[in-house]
Amino acid sequence: MLAAFSLAALRQRQSNPAASLNTPKPSPPRLNHREVLPVMAPVDHVDHNELEQQLKDIIQDLYQVMVQVSTYDSMGRSSRDVLTNEIKTLSRSLQILHTSASPPNNLPSIPPELLEYVENGRNPDIYTREFVELVRRGNQLMRGKLNAFGSFRDVLAEQMAAAMPELREDIAHVVEATGGATSGRAAEQRNGGAPGPAGADAGSAAGMSSG
Repeated sequence: MLAAFSLAALRQRQSNPAASLNTPKPSPPRLNHREVLPVMAPVDHVDHNELEQQLKDIIQDLYQVMVQVSTYDSMGRSSRDVLTNEIKTLSRSLQILHTSASPPNNLPSIPPELLEYVENGRNPDIYTREFVELVRRGNQLMRGKLNAFGSFRDVLAEQMAAAMPELREDIAHVVEATGGATSGRAAEQRNGGAPGPAGADAGSAAGMSSG
């Protein structure tokens, strides 16, 4: 794309007879949008057309610098001034593009690993498949940890309720607030029995006798 832009600019320059003169001429006036960009507040998303225009401006600035260098007259002060202005214009254009590509603008980010896959000639789909498998294994590991901590919470609550009956209501409240089952239901779930009044009475009697 950059080569096409530069070729179009070169053809446009060749079609203009004034471009072949040896006397350096000042660069054409810039568009107003380039003067407004540095003072604009950062936006969430950058328009692709705006980025494309900034790239075109940089290519045009590079071409202007090339023209001024080829027609540079070391004895003339006007040549130095024009070349200095062109270099400053190129620097501003590069700075504008860098600001547009900064992280606050939330441009699409590409993982460095994916770029390495492409540079090494590997299929990017392999990276996607490996990433999905890694996420799946991580989810399974995290689910196992959650289940283990949940079981530990229920067992600890049951033992604390049996040892300290006066705190049974507080323990049940904490267990229910954290998504767990009460002591009676936890025991029934571990024993494989269905919850019922008989099971609850038996669990209460066992807790009172142990207390």
